Amino acid sequence: MSAMMGARLDLAPFLLSPSPSPSRPSPALRLRTSSPAAAAARTRSLAPRAAAAATAVSAKPAAAAPLSADRSVVRLGLPSKGRMAELTLSLLKSCQLSVRQINPRQYTADIPQVPNLEVWFQRPTDIVRKLCSGDLDLGIVGYDIISEYAQGNDDLVIIHDALDFGHCRLSLAVPKEGIFDSVNTLEDLLNMPQWSEERPMRVVTGFGYMGMADAIVDLVSSGTTLRENNLKEIEGGVILESQATLVASKKSLNRREGVLEISHEMLERLEAHLTASGKIMVTANMRGNSAEEVAERVLSQTSLCGLQGPTISPVYCTQDGNVAVDYYAINVVVPQKSLYKSIQQLRSIGGSGVLVSKLTYIFDEETPRWRKLLSELGM
Repeated sequence: MSAMMGARLDLAPFLLSPSPSPSRPSPALRLRTSSPAAAAARTRSLAPRAAAAATAVSAKPAAAAPLSADRSVVRLGLPSKGRMAELTLSLLKSCQLSVRQINPRQYTADIPQVPNLEVWFQRPTDIVRKLCSGDLDLGIVGYDIISEYAQGNDDLVIIHDALDFGHCRLSLAVPKEGIFDSVNTLEDLLNMPQWSEERPMRVVTGFGYMGMADAIVDLVSSGTTLRENNLKEIEGGVILESQATLVASKKSLNRREGVLEISHEMLERLEAHLTASGKIMVTANMRGNSAEEVAERVLSQTSLCGLQGPTISPVYCTQDGNVAVDYYAINVVVPQKSLYKSIQQLRSIGGSGVLVSKLTYIFDEETPRWRKLLSELGM
């Protein structure tokens, strides 16, 4: 999995080791599984979500299956419902990869711009399982789902690790009040005097069978659910950062005709669109004696440096029947949030007639993600 997705926090070393204390030696803290009956007798339920999560059993990693040779069509798995599905379709449409679903009751569709590609609408967990089993070749799914349901399966490879939607984090949370009132960091939590070998700290999560607990580990997006249940995140308690990713089966990439080429096209479109997102093209005219003189003035302004630098070209006009150059046109790409500052800086160095254009794509050199993928495939 990509290291760019965020730092992982392994609680085990903290919970299995003695916690230092300036006043007294602290007993070892352990993360252990409690049966629901025994745990209920010793502690209280923190929130409805925590209680519900206590009965959940984490799924075992799906085993990799041999590549199915009885089909030639390439299959792409997309989320079937909810906000994740809406944002996925919206992103693909922005990349000129609109999904066409003739019958909304069917779970299959196509993308007219990409021949030989079949779309399957699936639950996110099923996307990962079917990638592992060979029923799907490509998929768009959250990194958290990949981490949970594909753990231990080295056939999956992430093609794009940051599609910039579906953001959430797997985080540790405790009650806001009571003995946790002054607990704001992981260190505070581990150093609480309540924990001992006989009474270790218990953590409940929907990602494993844990019983009732003193703290919970859950996916957090806006934090509203935690606040509604009088819970709070603690500093240093983020275990995993997640967002939508484009993932593929290595076997399919290596052996099924068309998968590598379709992956390349999707990656190029996604990368170019995401690079352009939040950026705009600013064009202005400026008087000057030469392009170099104008470039020097533009580069003196911090907001006008562009991707590699400004593009400056002469603006031709006629004077007394002769072709002359009095103005130079400046093209520069700037962050949308810096638009007004950029216009002010252009005016301060003599810019006028400013035009602003929205960007859809910025195609650069071959994306590093593609080179990384080829390296992982041994190509």
